Amino acid sequence: MKKNIVLFVLFILPIVAYLFFASGVNSFTKLPVITPKIPDLGEWKSLNGEEVSLDNKITILGFSGTEILKNRGNYFNLNEKIYQRYHEFKDLQFVVISPLGTEKDVKTVVDALGAFTDVSQWHFVFAQPEEIKAYFGQLKLKGNLNPDFGTANVYIVDKERNLRGRKAVKEYKEGYDTFHPAELSNEMLDDFKVILYEYRAALKKNHNATKQL
Repeated sequence: MKKNIVLFVLFILPIVAYLFFASGVNSFTKLPVITPKIPDLGEWKSLNGEEVSLDNKITILGFSGTEILKNRGNYFNLNEKIYQRYHEFKDLQFVVISPLGTEKDVKTVVDALGAFTDVSQWHFVFAQPEEIKAYFGQLKLKGNLNPDFGTANVYIVDKERNLRGRKAVKEYKEGYDTFHPAELSNEMLDDFKVILYEYRAALKKNHNATKQL
């Protein structure tokens, strides 16, 4: 009897556990769309005077607000937990919409990040505060911007400009709080990996796998 129990623990139980977890992963291969086809950024210019588009890129989208220096720790959290792990993917970009007039403060944050990170995939674009408020409204989210036209949340946007997240009532999530490193390391990282898995699976299916993802 004891021998049978030992054999079960050593051989059968690991197989059962593997099948259980494997089935769970395979059943969660799509991250739901929260808002389809969000608007592109139009003619808003970046810190370098360039236009930035959300088309054909996996985008982590943020809103810095006027208090970016006060909240700069949020960007260091995001940089450490997500950006540094994945920024070498050519199809990925981090885009932050900032109010006009904050260029100097933004440059201070970018320079600080650049001291230990390749910041080429960070893009800060600038618009009038009321334009930012109107744009955020078109995302059709439950959350709102702060009075300074910013938020600690960042959002995952796919290559077709669909804002992605979790739609289940008990775990609804449209954005990820950069103030809390644990949320970035857990919920956001998990969901981001699902997005990457989607595109890798699509590339493999089409026999078009590249090093971009």
